[in-house]
Amino acid sequence: MPDPASLSQPQSADWSLRRLLPRLAARFAGQCDPAAWRLFEQRLEQHFPPLFGRLFELYGARFDFFYHLEETLAVAAQAWIERPAELRALDTAREHCPGWFQSHHMLGGVCYVDLYAGNLRGLRDRIPYFKELGLTYLHLMPLFKCPAGNSDGGYAVSSYREVRPDLGTMAELRVLAAELRAQGISLVLDFIINHTSDEHTWAVQAQAGDPEYRSFYYLFPDRTMPDQYERTLREIFPDEHPGAFSPRPQPEGGPHWVWTTFHTFQWDLNYSNPAVFAAMAGEMLFLANQGVEVLRLDAVAFIWKALGTACENLPQAHVLIQAFNHLCRLAAPALVFKSEAIVHPDEVARYIRPDECRLSYNPLLMALLWNSLATRKVRLLSQAMRQRLSIAPGCTWVNYVRVHDDIGWTFSDEDAALLGVKGYDHRQFLNQFYTGRFPGSFARGLPFQENPKTGDCRISGACASLAGLELALARASEPEIDLALRRILLIHSVILSIGGLPLIYLGDELGMLNDYRYQANPAKADDSRWVHRPPMDWAKAARRAAPETVEGRLYLALRHLIAMRQQHPAFGAAGARIVETHNDHVFGYERTGDQPVLVLANFSDQEQVVEIEPAWQAPLADLITGAAHPAGPHMALAPYQFLWLTRQR
Repeated sequence: MPDPASLSQPQSADWSLRRLLPRLAARFAGQCDPAAWRLFEQRLEQHFPPLFGRLFELYGARFDFFYHLEETLAVAAQAWIERPAELRALDTAREHCPGWFQSHHMLGGVCYVDLYAGNLRGLRDRIPYFKELGLTYLHLMPLFKCPAGNSDGGYAVSSYREVRPDLGTMAELRVLAAELRAQGISLVLDFIINHTSDEHTWAVQAQAGDPEYRSFYYLFPDRTMPDQYERTLREIFPDEHPGAFSPRPQPEGGPHWVWTTFHTFQWDLNYSNPAVFAAMAGEMLFLANQGVEVLRLDAVAFIWKALGTACENLPQAHVLIQAFNHLCRLAAPALVFKSEAIVHPDEVARYIRPDECRLSYNPLLMALLWNSLATRKVRLLSQAMRQRLSIAPGCTWVNYVRVHDDIGWTFSDEDAALLGVKGYDHRQFLNQFYTGRFPGSFARGLPFQENPKTGDCRISGACASLAGLELALARASEPEIDLALRRILLIHSVILSIGGLPLIYLGDELGMLNDYRYQANPAKADDSRWVHRPPMDWAKAARRAAPETVEGRLYLALRHLIAMRQQHPAFGAAGARIVETHNDHVFGYERTGDQPVLVLANFSDQEQVVEIEPAWQAPLADLITGAAHPAGPHMALAPYQFLWLTRQR
């Protein structure tokens, strides 16, 4: 037998696997058909070395490392044995086509189950609407069991294996996933990876004094360690609780302090404990076996803690996600991770790797689209996309205009400085503009987490209200309504054509406005984000086919854009190159590939003329309207007009 201390890491991985395989085979003997077990072993041969490396980096110094390694592999083996045959078939298909989410056919939608359809059964009845719109990807906002009252919109999970009773059951979720899959729609759920609610069984047992589960969280008997940690931590919700720790009474009397980065009822998990890794892997794989194809990993920046650091975006956070990824390749290869990190653009990009998160929200594009509407200029948008749009091969952005969350102005101060823009001052302007306080603003948004001393805040508001439709309808001004609809279509045209997976916040396709009724609900009144989380208005949806209505004008135009995207492969995995239009108001880019497309987008409410690159000075046709454009060095665009141009043949 070799001396483990003398082995390199690859040799150690191989040696460990040779010892573990017989133990796993004996442990699960008779529980899996031989062909399926051979496939599991083949995947182990492929993915165990990188999995071993990541886990060793995190936990290798522990005396019980190999015990936890075996238990973690047992979690994967058990999940594979329990995986339904139709999902094993999906695994094989996705292994043969790993870039499925980069297709030009892809279109995402996101909604709250209760607000959209009442419950899971009602959501099944809406599948025909999803198909009509063109969805291939449906993201359901948190639907797991959670505390009554304030649960941070469902982001305080009490059980990952139970659906909120008012929404349905896990069995109903499994049926919904199967029906969506049969219609070519992938189910996406949030996986709240950083914390659980204080009502989760792990937290309840920790609160009762169980040492095993106390080690699942960061619990301290006094302020000694919390004070040391908080010297380098920022406060996320200072109005609710100072610092990152909250006191909790203990059965034996006196408070203990628990790490709560966000709300006091959200307890941060202790991933320095390998048992937590195995337990959360089990929850991931359970959801994968219900038919979930994509997990959005919430608040990934905070998942690893280290004394003396900011405990955000630490290298071990990436290693941890990579370990989860490699483990899922063993038991649910179809499962894909999507990162959610509302941080500096450079940090966002670090989570996007084939072995980490193959999908990622693109908060920078979202913020800069709204910035360009406010300023009528695209300099910052063009500068940032030229530098930051490209990501690792095999990965893709999820591009969006609005989601459930607030808008944070996450552009890089370095990018702004290159253009002579002061980041702090510009964010102040954007906050004023989108809360309607800036003279001449068309927007009707609300501040979120506003600091009255500094003016810092983020922005809440529905897409249509931020784009001017709410104000235009209140004024009954047809010219303003037309401009607002043009703005909404303009920014959606970008997310549909720039590359990546476009995601629509369902209801935006109908121009749904802010819903101020949340202010009368004590559980929601302090969170302005509920203003852009209205119940789905099916009366508005019933007017979507009538071109004389506001809903019809918007829906029919957007549906046409979606159809054009889904007919042209250039909008899929092909690259994007930002082009110089020589006009500060017009954003331009080329979708490269066998059938390139030149996209021009006028962010001004005035006609603009652009210079056309020599390579594109040819007879052109607009994919959207079919209009022909003669060859020439210049082209005029009407207010808020956008063009998808191809060379005529």
